Amino acid sequence: MATLPELALLNTTIDGEDLAHLQRLAGSWRMLADLCFSDLLLLAPVAGEEGHRFVVLAQVRPTTGQTLYPVDMVGTVVDEVERPLVTRGWRLAEIVEGDASVLGGKERARLQCIPVRRNGQLLALVTRETATTTGRRHGELERYYLETFDRFARMIAEGSFPFGRDEVVFEDTPRVGDGVMVIDADARIRFASPNAVSSLHRMGIHAYTTGLRLSELGFEEGSLASATRAMLPVTEEIERGETSILLRVIPLLDRGQSVGAVILLRDVTDLRRRDRMLLSKDATIREIHHRVKNNLQTIAALLRLQGRRLRSPEAQQAIEESERRIRSIAIVHETLSREAGDVVAFGEIVRPLVRIVEESVASPDAKIRFDVAGDAGDLPGEIATPLAVVLNELMQNAVDHAFRRDGPGAVDGRVSVQLARRGDNVVIDVTDNGAGLPEDFSIDRAKGLGLSIVHALVTSELGGSIEMYDDGGTRVHLVIPVRPARTVEV
Repeated sequence: MATLPELALLNTTIDGEDLAHLQRLAGSWRMLADLCFSDLLLLAPVAGEEGHRFVVLAQVRPTTGQTLYPVDMVGTVVDEVERPLVTRGWRLAEIVEGDASVLGGKERARLQCIPVRRNGQLLALVTRETATTTGRRHGELERYYLETFDRFARMIAEGSFPFGRDEVVFEDTPRVGDGVMVIDADARIRFASPNAVSSLHRMGIHAYTTGLRLSELGFEEGSLASATRAMLPVTEEIERGETSILLRVIPLLDRGQSVGAVILLRDVTDLRRRDRMLLSKDATIREIHHRVKNNLQTIAALLRLQGRRLRSPEAQQAIEESERRIRSIAIVHETLSREAGDVVAFGEIVRPLVRIVEESVASPDAKIRFDVAGDAGDLPGEIATPLAVVLNELMQNAVDHAFRRDGPGAVDGRVSVQLARRGDNVVIDVTDNGAGLPEDFSIDRAKGLGLSIVHALVTSELGGSIEMYDDGGTRVHLVIPVRPARTVEV
């Protein structure tokens, strides 16, 4: 389905700031549909048709009532025969009402056409479409909701709604069903919905709200004053004991003057409790990674001390290799201890791994440069840990076997690590300019411990593939699938 901008640019003459105005309207009108218990359609005249045909650019259904349109109507083109009231509303450029058939059906609907203006220019129409036979009995709540919608309809017609600044709508933004308070020009509460009253009760406020100011209920009026003064919505969170209420104050305007406000309330106590639990769990996980890192470093230090007491060169080499592998795992846990969650930027791990290998060739006879390029992106810890061990082994293998020392200063090598993210795969190439691979070499038949570890981790634990071949030296090509990071269950 095409987006609003695509439909507008393809079918109408609307663009630039006028198009942005319609996008802001479509981004904030869910509240209006809930207030009027009706479907809302945004229609714009087809270019060159002079108001004879209109295209539906956007649609919103109410959550407070039954929809007339279970099927999306976006992109539908209607003409003046199907909707004469729309053509009439466009030509009169004023709010008009009447009956019409539901688009694509035979059911009758009550139609209200609202002109959409920006800077005095007529851009489009909003149609409010309500079933003529509704089972909802009109009481005080319905009366105040519809009166408030009429206020916003007049604001749309005069060009003061949507507001002239893009708004960020968060997932926990209050909605009409969460609770509504209507504030008059004297900053007094005219109406509070049952859900709004329930939210106040949970905060320990049991006063009869009608006719009171917010300050008389124990609320600061700063957000209301800011919204009415700036004529822009203001969002604020209020905590009272263990209860958290999110307020969204939306000013009501008439000819450029503030005449009251609508306050949407949402009890976000459970959400904030969940957020605190997640923060606590995250801090605990980071502390665990920190302790694991410290323990691994302690083990590496003990191995280093043990290695110094050994007389056998083979035993010393085995201890050094084990210490190096443990340190590579510790680097991953150190990085995870600084990050939120169980995801790590793998690029931050590669440079410390290179330093570990550089330490093993710190000799005046060995001049080996390491180059790292590219980025593998963020990886789950369960992938980053074995992959760090693999990369460490491959770089160390290049240092140990790719270059031949034929005399002082003879070793002048280069080891390159290239990282890339291609779709759902991490691609790593480790290349050296050394002697290359022996004839008839096969990694499946390799007997060295390092390559055996690499092959087992890549193919079994990581589920990836590995290739080794001559390329003016040796090139190792890894492709590792990236599984989604695990989420924390609360």
